[in-house]
Amino acid sequence: MLILSFAHLIILYLIFNLFVTPISASTFTEIHGHSSIDGRYFLESGREPDQPNKNISLTIEPEIYIENSSANSLNIRPFFRYDSTDSKRTHLDFREAYGLFFGEFGNSQWELRVGIDRVFWGVTESRHLVDIINQTDLVEHPDGSHKMGQPMAHLSWINSRGTFELFALPYFRERTFPGRQGRLRSTPLVDSEQSTFESAAKHQHLDIASRYSNSFDNLDIGLTWFEGTSREPTFTLGIDQFGSPVLIPNYHQIRQLGLDAQFVTGAWLLKTEYYWREGELNAVSLEEDYFATVSGFEYILFNLFNTSLDVSLMFEGLFDSRNENANVATEKDLFSAFRITFNDEEDTTLLLGFFQDLNKSTRNIVFEAGRRVAENIYLEMESTFFLDIHKLDPQFTLSDDSYFEIKLLYYY
Repeated sequence: MLILSFAHLIILYLIFNLFVTPISASTFTEIHGHSSIDGRYFLESGREPDQPNKNISLTIEPEIYIENSSANSLNIRPFFRYDSTDSKRTHLDFREAYGLFFGEFGNSQWELRVGIDRVFWGVTESRHLVDIINQTDLVEHPDGSHKMGQPMAHLSWINSRGTFELFALPYFRERTFPGRQGRLRSTPLVDSEQSTFESAAKHQHLDIASRYSNSFDNLDIGLTWFEGTSREPTFTLGIDQFGSPVLIPNYHQIRQLGLDAQFVTGAWLLKTEYYWREGELNAVSLEEDYFATVSGFEYILFNLFNTSLDVSLMFEGLFDSRNENANVATEKDLFSAFRITFNDEEDTTLLLGFFQDLNKSTRNIVFEAGRRVAENIYLEMESTFFLDIHKLDPQFTLSDDSYFEIKLLYYY
């Protein structure tokens, strides 16, 4: 609830100081967004007796944009989900709530965002390795691609030498985890009420980050630096108030140096992400400096067989130098996939991907498809299958959680 109070204060401050002129004097005001209803069906019974095989949830995500006569803008994007079975998945968040200011200085342009925002770093398909600014909203999706809003001051400086960015992150947000009745959760359950922090400042620790990015002909490159509280907790075994075993999240102070790059030549896209990280505990609770990388390619077959179809073939290798002591499931994996873009009026797309662990039997299959069924209505389908999960794999507690999901989105 603290993040909501912080967001409210930011919004009120910005409105009072920057938008005190009557709304009729603003040059532009827009409200749009989307709502959805989605259902998941799990192919097997849960590992725990109170885990259902299906659930339905609703989301609301409006976007409010106000631009004043000075061209400064206020951007607000609240998000709410109601879930029929998991109380932890029912939650409210501000994905965005920031003021945007910009100007020129000599031959450079500057841009400042103050408030709550989301920032994405990375280029690869299988895992967004260097993307560290925002915390993962794990109750939304098991692949970690959904992010919560992060309080920040974000300054960008743009000129012919590239884009330089600085971030001050004054408040840390803990990762969300499914509740007792939720699926796609760990066993034992994660108890965030007992979270521990290496820093005595806990949530109030000031994290800092920077990024340099530029394009050189066909090469896009980004260099990143982060120092602060890790967004990825480690876990220790504990006991909750009822005497049941639980996993307690521990958030450590880390330093991360990262690189992401993409090179385009013809129909080929060569991609890589890499980071070096210090200060994190490994799977056996020892501090270990390490590096991780995701590298591969995407090859696009345009107008396949003289049709409107575009087919993208993807292949990536994932590696973590800690090997079996890594805290992640993708310590040594191969990812392959193909995506079909139909280029039709309905924006039809389809993706089928495969993960194979090179050290264990573990493999995953992911499927995604989408198609517009009316002017403002879009249908999405997806599924994830957890196959032959090795008992030592971090995904082992998800062995019975293969599922199908159907989502209907209404845009306004």
